[in-house]
Amino acid sequence: MKQLLIILLLSFGWSSVAQESITLEECYHLVTANYPLAKQSQLLDAQNKLDVEVISTSKLPQIYLDAQATYQSDVLQFPLAMSGIEPLNKDQYRATVSVNQLIYNGGATDASLDLKSAQLHTKQKQVEVSLYQLKQQINQLYFSILLAQESQLLLKAKQTQVEAKLKEVQSGIKYGVMLPTSDRILEAELLKIGQQFQELESNKMSLLETLSSVISKPLTTETLFQSPLLETELQADLNRPELELFQLKKEEIQNSESLLSKQNAPKLLGFATGGYGNPGLNMLDNSFQTFYTVGVKLNWNVFDWNANKKQRESLLINKDIVDNETEVFKLNTNIELHQQQKEIHKMETFISSDQEIINLRKEVLQSADAQLRNGVITSSAYITELTNLYEDENTLVKHEIQLQLAKANYNVIKGQ
Repeated sequence: MKQLLIILLLSFGWSSVAQESITLEECYHLVTANYPLAKQSQLLDAQNKLDVEVISTSKLPQIYLDAQATYQSDVLQFPLAMSGIEPLNKDQYRATVSVNQLIYNGGATDASLDLKSAQLHTKQKQVEVSLYQLKQQINQLYFSILLAQESQLLLKAKQTQVEAKLKEVQSGIKYGVMLPTSDRILEAELLKIGQQFQELESNKMSLLETLSSVISKPLTTETLFQSPLLETELQADLNRPELELFQLKKEEIQNSESLLSKQNAPKLLGFATGGYGNPGLNMLDNSFQTFYTVGVKLNWNVFDWNANKKQRESLLINKDIVDNETEVFKLNTNIELHQQQKEIHKMETFISSDQEIINLRKEVLQSADAQLRNGVITSSAYITELTNLYEDENTLVKHEIQLQLAKANYNVIKGQ
């Protein structure tokens, strides 16, 4: 009993390895995680951290080192009444260290940080939008492979039926019930089926390689593509990431406007300068001296010829442009949704008539089968009816896959 259990477990493990499966949702997840563009989100985040650190340094003391040596053609001369004062040297030297500390700038630094954060969110959302737009490409590849997979199953069923019929015919030839060449038609049909298998396998392999490259996951002809159970809400609101991107663009514009409004605010700084030179601050002392100065200073651009105001007005126009882009996007998306709705309804109508056609074809094939056994018709006539049934069943499968593709595209376009 224990050995039997081990054998069953090993058999189950072997079959799970041999028959790997994948779903449409897994493909969506893999392309979002593995597509090269996905790396940009992390790169943008790392870049933003560096930019934030650079902006934040404006709150820290700014230290400057300055050194100079000069030779002057002339220096300050004193009148004869002050002839006891030693004249200044024409060669002069000075080295200073200055420290400036920002005290107040109207919140411009914080506004710059807010703008950088808004720009990061906009860029990352743009990456998300670009990745989302790959879903329709995934749909096309996935359902094309699924169609090839289902076509192979139908062709295999046809091959099995022809092989079984070939044995019956060969038996009939052996006992003189059928003509000696009746089996040649069936053998030729089997060769034709073999060619069709090769063509399907080649097309499927090409599709698999493309999908594998997009999602960065190895896929083989043995991989089972599961048929998704798709539900569509035809009247639901749009939930596309592009709409979030438009909103983030507007927020970025608002942050830019806020930064502009604070750029003309007065800036108050504290400063301190220490130095060593000849002469120092005392111009009458013609020797090397140490010195220092401390104080505060105010910078204020009182009038900029309305440049700041015009920049803010330009940003308001950008906001109107984004609103216009949003309207255009919604209009085009609703047009696409309407087209997909029509495609869904069309495929549902086709599938209904396909099923009726197949039922009729099966009745005709049953009659042809009986006629072939009784020698009333040739193998060629039987193959014609069998092929007609196969082609109609293949059409049904094609329409079912197209219906699933239309539903998947509808969900992607809607953002479901």
